[in-house]
Amino acid sequence: MTQENTPEAWLNGPVANVPPLLQPVAHALLQARKEVNQLVKDFPAAGLWQKPAGAASVGFHLQHVTGVVDRLFTYAKGDSLDASQFKALISEGDASLNEKTVDELVQLFNLQVDKALQQLSETDEATLTETRGVGRAQIPSPVQGLLFHAAEHTMRHVGQLLVTVKVIKAGLHS
Repeated sequence: MTQENTPEAWLNGPVANVPPLLQPVAHALLQARKEVNQLVKDFPAAGLWQKPAGAASVGFHLQHVTGVVDRLFTYAKGDSLDASQFKALISEGDASLNEKTVDELVQLFNLQVDKALQQLSETDEATLTETRGVGRAQIPSPVQGLLFHAAEHTMRHVGQLLVTVKVIKAGLHS
């Protein structure tokens, strides 16, 4: 069975070492990783920063899904963002500040998903209702909300990435 024919992540059973209440987060992140890797396989380098009809570029989406998971999982641990995270946030989608290839951006996302899965496996379910501060304003959010939002926000961008990839590939090949 090829990767394209495998069931969606949530149909593959529990993710090892991830607490039961966090399985949906793990499944969504694994599904996002699968879809991102399939979508941009053999994606033309010339299309990375194109913005068809003013939509966000493929490069932006790849950076953003990596950054969202990184930032929201950082807040879920109760930590603040560091200088490298702020720099990454500022550079999201700015082609002049980015020299990475499609494959390099995908690899960074894959690594971020691995880090997130590790953090999920280390998360005590008893902490899920604890409040963490988000951003400089320290807006309160429960740990569970941060983790679930990271997953759903990532999947939202994967959907946008799918459309953008199809539009760019159609334009480059027509």
